[in-house]
Amino acid sequence: MPGVVAVRVIWRQRTWRCPDPDCSRGTFVEQVPGLVAPRGSLTTRAVRWAVGQLRREHATVQGLARQLGVDWKTLWRAIKPRLMELAADESRFAGVVSLGVDERIWHHVDPRRRGAKELTGMVDLTRDAEGKVRARLLDLVPGRSTKAYADWLTDRGAEFRAGVQVAALDPFAGYKTAIDDELADATAVLDAFHVVKLATQAVDEVRRRVQQETLGHRGRKGDPLYGIQRLLRAGAENLTDRQLQRLATAIEADEAHQAVYLAWRCAQDLRAAYRCADLAAGRAMAERVVNIFHTCPVPEIARLGRTLRRWKQAFLAYFTTDRSNNGGTEAINGIIELHRRLARGYRNLTNHRLRMLLVAGGLKT
Repeated sequence: MPGVVAVRVIWRQRTWRCPDPDCSRGTFVEQVPGLVAPRGSLTTRAVRWAVGQLRREHATVQGLARQLGVDWKTLWRAIKPRLMELAADESRFAGVVSLGVDERIWHHVDPRRRGAKELTGMVDLTRDAEGKVRARLLDLVPGRSTKAYADWLTDRGAEFRAGVQVAALDPFAGYKTAIDDELADATAVLDAFHVVKLATQAVDEVRRRVQQETLGHRGRKGDPLYGIQRLLRAGAENLTDRQLQRLATAIEADEAHQAVYLAWRCAQDLRAAYRCADLAAGRAMAERVVNIFHTCPVPEIARLGRTLRRWKQAFLAYFTTDRSNNGGTEAINGIIELHRRLARGYRNLTNHRLRMLLVAGGLKT
């Protein structure tokens, strides 16, 4: 890095011996507080610089070690105690009003070698004075289950749990159970992105089913439904007149294609509820979706309707919590994935957790 020069400090440490035969210590090694940590080989200034580079510049431990003229183990051995100290500070959990949760995969090898592949991540989604969400990672714990989330909430204490007013999640019953048990006073909110994703998947399933029923094979070039698969995943408001005409032509090619069109219109109605500028009007549209989707003659949409009925309160809560969602959690997942790739993966869960808390959790050095 231009302007950065590694300096080797030669320090002659003196060892003091106690002449008292009853002394339990016997010898004392000279220390300089603030310069080098006990048994350290890097100055505290070098460690502070390295931690800052990891947090702000998307640097790698190996790259920083090369700049400092040491190996990976030497640098990480100096950094790790500081990160553990910061991660253990319970004050970083103060002031959390809105909480997000999601799972992620931290390795892709045999679980017998590194334990469970899934981690449950908790994210602070509290809005600032301007109403913006500045998401930060609170913790990563092994597993994807009710117990993993509930245990973490229990460990935070009653004061933390009482302060959480909104809990955003994706459609996973395990996390919902933990919220009901540990955050009884919080409002659970089903993430809008995942709901729309379920609707889009339902449309895709209908298209593939009708394709098989009408032509007896998967979509091929020239097949009407295959040619509009991307259009069916888009919002109607984003389609041009030409694209809408292509859609209409493909639907009219066969009477059986009407099921695809009906599924697409249902998905658009769901999207429209979320896009509605007026929250009251959006909630009214969402309630209509809940009340009629399960009666749809298209089985995939009827199944989606039954799912929304089971999650009715969490689904409608989006419109009563000023559009609370899990978007910030997904953004944190993106940062975590970036740094997992920079590190070429992790073999040690503790190191993975500390590194991600540093880059995505706002740990202050």
